[in-house]
Amino acid sequence: MKVLKISAVLLALATLGLGVSAKLIDNDKYFEIIKNIEIFSNVYKELNQNYVEDIDPGELMRTGIDAMVASLDPFTNYISESQVERYRINTQGRYEGIGILVGMIDGDVTITEVTEGGPANAAGIKAADVIKSINGISVVGKSDDEVNQIMRGAPGTDIELSIARPGTSKQQTIMVSRDEVNIPNVPVAEILDNDVAYVSLTTFTADAGKNIRNALEKLKKEQSDLKGIILDLRDNGGGLLREAIAVSNIFIPHGKNIVSTKGKVRERDQSYDTRIEPFDVETPVTVLIDKKSASASEIVSGVIQDYDRGVLIGQRSYGKGLVQNTHEVGYNSRVKLTISKYYIPSGRCIQSVEYKNGEPVDIPDEKRSKFKTSNGRTVLDGGGVSPDVKMEKKELSPFVKSLLNEHVIFKYVTEFVLANPSIDSASTFQFNQYDDFVAFAQKEGFNFQSSSDQLIEQLSKELDAIELMDENKSQIATIKASLSKDQSDDFDEFKEEIIDLIEKDIITRYYFQRGKILNRLNGDPEVTEAIAIMKDSKRYNSILNIK
Repeated sequence: MKVLKISAVLLALATLGLGVSAKLIDNDKYFEIIKNIEIFSNVYKELNQNYVEDIDPGELMRTGIDAMVASLDPFTNYISESQVERYRINTQGRYEGIGILVGMIDGDVTITEVTEGGPANAAGIKAADVIKSINGISVVGKSDDEVNQIMRGAPGTDIELSIARPGTSKQQTIMVSRDEVNIPNVPVAEILDNDVAYVSLTTFTADAGKNIRNALEKLKKEQSDLKGIILDLRDNGGGLLREAIAVSNIFIPHGKNIVSTKGKVRERDQSYDTRIEPFDVETPVTVLIDKKSASASEIVSGVIQDYDRGVLIGQRSYGKGLVQNTHEVGYNSRVKLTISKYYIPSGRCIQSVEYKNGEPVDIPDEKRSKFKTSNGRTVLDGGGVSPDVKMEKKELSPFVKSLLNEHVIFKYVTEFVLANPSIDSASTFQFNQYDDFVAFAQKEGFNFQSSSDQLIEQLSKELDAIELMDENKSQIATIKASLSKDQSDDFDEFKEEIIDLIEKDIITRYYFQRGKILNRLNGDPEVTEAIAIMKDSKRYNSILNIK
């Protein structure tokens, strides 16, 4: 009977196209696969037939698949049919839709951002509009994914949105024609300090290398005697490998190795070199990175560092040195899996080797292997790329995170926009109504609970549950009083942090992504440091060990 079962599983696997061969049965590893697939199938059948409540097959299988891929690394994951469109946006930088982002705010499907130049923008849809129905279908109680699924459709087809707009009492019906929405990967390219080129690359989607090169060529026409180039890769989570090579090639000579990939199947290992002439190999270069600079961003910054072509400024990068490939697994679903690791010219791999809750754990320098750059500088592997000039970036305080999580800043900005039809330019705007914001937060009933407040509240509940609360009330009250802090003190302490976030949100409402980046350039300490280093040839050469 057991042999018949195994044979049946083998037949099923062959039918599914899993390439089962005759010698597979003799291989212990593959026998284990077959055995466990049969066990999985039997468990599912038992649950489906005998569990006390009805089971959603798709949801149950999704739970099993997610748990399976989650046991590997954070970048190997299953992409369901409903997620494929979002995946394509992330890799291609364009999609067919109307150009909005939505989120759940107070139980309502709320538009949180509108893409500049997209169909929704052209139709007059604004951030903070609440979607009530789409093509007559109510979205009340639906998730973000379900709403995106309803909005999906072929380019040129119309979609009818019923929205509630803040500041008006009546719902509006707006017709929007779906179209291809392009998300610019180089939103800002400017001349700073009269003779320094600044370019921001937000993602390594299609034509990223071409767009950076074109932007620099345009800036060089404006200012032929450039004293430096700043490439801003902060918050850039990566993207296409070919675009990382193309961006590196802007500064690295033809024929130089950029990255090699090595995996389980040695025949698939590859090495990639620069293929065309560079844009510039002499002008001083600085690259801005932070903890969110990952994958392709780390290839580019690591290559610049390994060849001593420029100075890296900021914080250690994320540490993603893994290469993923995506395979169809049926019914328009896909699995994105890690197939190899990449290695940059010095021979180092920047992949973090330790994770906690899906995030890389900081690896001490003494545990990282040493490598050498072209000029003999020591660089380390594992755990990302370390900048040549480290600059601390302050983490958001729990108080400010609470303001964001409860959407207090978003709601305030909505009221600000209603009261102000226009503002100063993106590069000059400054928010100076902080007292007004504090009053708004208090009116909204915002009440921040610190971790100590939460612990005391939990302790009170536990004591109450075992009927010891009455005799411990005075002690609890004493502890609470000693730890308590007036909330107004928090608004004072984190004023600068909060104003910065309010300014970014306001500017994004009026001037979109480009405006937010332009505003950040004002007084940006890392940009200021980059300019100073490039204009001080002695310091620049010293950092790069140029004799």
